[in-house]
Amino acid sequence: MIRIMVVDDERDVESLFRQKFRKEMRDGLIDFHFKFSGEDALEYLDTANAADLVLILSDINMPGITGIELLRILKEKYAHLKVFMITAYDDKEKYEKAIQYGAEEYFIKPIDFEMLKKEIFSIIN
Repeated sequence: MIRIMVVDDERDVESLFRQKFRKEMRDGLIDFHFKFSGEDALEYLDTANAADLVLILSDINMPGITGIELLRILKEKYAHLKVFMITAYDDKEKYEKAIQYGAEEYFIKPIDFEMLKKEIFSIIN
């Protein structure tokens, strides 16, 4: 099972991911954890529950700790985690910063969920 944390300040993202990954969740292939701020994500990562997380999917534009700042912290403190960045804005500067800070993938909303699934499963094979 792949344990994934989704970090996005828009709460409707949770129901969208649960709908799009319904089969994978039902089959026990993926387990999602949802956090609605960078601060909540970092707090969760400091708990024992986070020990087997494999991947973080983070929005870029969030209040407080932005996705880019979160990525930088994750790669410094939790270098073993894979991080995919997600944004509603196709911004070359943010893309370059995300890649520079170590993001494995960069997705633009609306998310191509078939492509996202392919990338998720490729990191464990």
